[in-house]
Amino acid sequence: MTMSGPPAGDAVLLMMCNAPDAGVAERIAQELVARGLAACVNVGAPVLSIYRWQGAVERAEEVPLFIKTVQARREAVQDAIAGLHPYDVPEIVALPITHGLPAYLEWVRQETQC
Repeated sequence: MTMSGPPAGDAVLLMMCNAPDAGVAERIAQELVARGLAACVNVGAPVLSIYRWQGAVERAEEVPLFIKTVQARREAVQDAIAGLHPYDVPEIVALPITHGLPAYLEWVRQETQC
């Protein structure tokens, strides 16, 4: 017997992004949920980011965003963040959610239907 999961476009993702401050983070979160691109966005507490940019090691306080969406919305989420974010190259990454409470994963799918 073969078990299959949801169709590829319905696969639930956790996307992550860092914003330069709480105001930008909240604006991005609000827009993603209002547009139906994300079911939920958690805005975290400020974190210290240390990274290399244009040949120099930099450090900045940033506010992390944890975005719950589906594969079918990944590109639209990425485009929306890029349009709302002040950085030239914002961090936008996506991780597949392979396990989770089935009712929660279904809620994410329902809230992000195309």
